[in-house]
Amino acid sequence: MSGRTGKAQGAGQRRSTARLAAVQALYQIEMTGAATETVIGEFLDHRLKEEVDGVRLEGADRRMLRDLIAGVALEATALDDMLSAVLEEDWPVERLETLLRLVLRAGAYELSERPDVPPRVVITEYVDLADAFFGGKETGLVNGVLDRLARSLRPEAFAAAGHGSA
Repeated sequence: MSGRTGKAQGAGQRRSTARLAAVQALYQIEMTGAATETVIGEFLDHRLKEEVDGVRLEGADRRMLRDLIAGVALEATALDDMLSAVLEEDWPVERLETLLRLVLRAGAYELSERPDVPPRVVITEYVDLADAFFGGKETGLVNGVLDRLARSLRPEAFAAAGHGSA
């Protein structure tokens, strides 16, 4: 999997930065109970001017950021149901650490609601995010869960390739 540091600037990098900022915003919503629109406004007006772990958030794709935050917040229950269907039975969504659950929800949202983004791109992006946040076994969990979900939601994308996981 490619890391964040080697990516060229451009639309792809702006989307990657939006994903990072969206997960941070979703974490803020989850931990504080703040209203989704309030947090979206805060990120668009203030937080995108910050740098987080060497990544400047300023270049984030603002439309995608808004879509991810609002969509994941609105569809959290349905996304958790999708994730539950592909998680091990003895490891329910509720048992996942908050940040890990939010990374998976955001990935599930893109797989289910953003057919314009290829599933392998979604998986790679969220594996990279998990690696940036955790750097351990969580990365493999994100890869496995999103791969199973992608194959369930978009089997045609994998049928053409005819080989192993993303």
